Amino acid sequence: MKSLSTLSLKWSPQEFLLLDQTLLPKKEIWIKIENLDQMIEAIKSLRVRGAPLIGVSACLYIAYQALRGQDLKSLVRDAQLLKEARPTAVNLMNNIDQLLTRFSTNEDVATEAIRIFNEDQKLCDDMSTLGAELIQNGDNILTHCNTGSLATAGAGTALGVIKKAHQQGKKIQVFVDETRPLLQGARLTAWELAKEKIPFTLITDSMAAFLMRQGKVSKAFVGCDRIATNGDFANKIGTYSVAALCHLHKIPFYVVGPRTTVDPKCQSGNNIPIEERVSNEVTGFHSSSESLTWAPENTKVYNPSFDVTPNEYVTAWILDHKIITHKNLGDLC
Repeated sequence: MKSLSTLSLKWSPQEFLLLDQTLLPKKEIWIKIENLDQMIEAIKSLRVRGAPLIGVSACLYIAYQALRGQDLKSLVRDAQLLKEARPTAVNLMNNIDQLLTRFSTNEDVATEAIRIFNEDQKLCDDMSTLGAELIQNGDNILTHCNTGSLATAGAGTALGVIKKAHQQGKKIQVFVDETRPLLQGARLTAWELAKEKIPFTLITDSMAAFLMRQGKVSKAFVGCDRIATNGDFANKIGTYSVAALCHLHKIPFYVVGPRTTVDPKCQSGNNIPIEERVSNEVTGFHSSSESLTWAPENTKVYNPSFDVTPNEYVTAWILDHKIITHKNLGDLC
C-alpha cells in the first residue's frame, strides 16, 4: 500500500499522523493516531475537522488498523462508533458506509479507504474548476469558516474555488470571517491564504453587513457539512447570517461541496442534527498553554456549532459534477 500525505494528514500502513488544527497557526504539531479513542477525540475536539476530511480520515484510520491485523468484526464495530463522532457532518457517515461495503478482507478495506482519499482529491479539483468560472477579475469575496486543504484531502471546497481563481491570474481580495467556534477563519483560513499569497482581510463575523452596505463584497462562497435534497444546508454557525445578508444586499451567495455532502435521506434542513459545543468556548479563550475567561462565573451559554441556511438564500450549489441552480435543483441527488 502506498503512503499518503496532505497538508492535514500523513498515512502509511505503518503510521497514521494528523496535523493538530487546534494549535494552528502558532504551532504545527503532528499527532500519532494509534487507537479508536484517539481518533474519536481528534474528531470531537476539532484536531481534525472539515466534513470531507473527517470522512476521509476516519476511513484511513480503519484502513490503518486493518493493515495492522485487526479482525473484521472489530473493524466493523469501530467504523460504526466513528459514524457517531460528528452527527452533523454527513460525509463521515457516507464515507464509512462506502467502506463497510468492502469488508470482505482487510486488504479490500484498505484499498477502498485509499480510493475514498483519491476521490476526495478529485472532487476538490472538479469543484474548484467549476466554481472559479463564477469569479471575475477584481471580485471581493467573502468566505466563512475554513474550507481549504485543512478541511479536505485536496485543495478544498469554497477555498479551493478561491485558490483556483487566484491561480488563473484573477486579481481578487478575500474577506475572511473570524468564525466561531474556535475562530477557524482567523486561525486556519488566514493561515492557508497567507501560504498561497492570496490577498485577504480578516473581519469579525458581525462586520459582514457593514461591508456589504459599503459595496465592498462582490460574492460569498461557503462550504457545507450536509446538504438536504431541497437545497437547505448546514454549515458552521454564522453561515445563515451571511446568506441572509447577501439576500438583503442582492449579493450572489454560493455553496460549495462534493456529492458526498448531499444527504439523499434528508428532505430539508429541519431534519439536520445540530451539534452543540462546550460553554467555555464562548465565555473565554482556552488552549493547552493559556486560559482566559471574560464572562461572569456560571453564565448560561448556548453554543451550537452549526446553523441551517434555507435554500431560498442560495444563488447556486457548486458540486463536483455541475453547478446547481433553483432551475435544476432536482439534480442535487
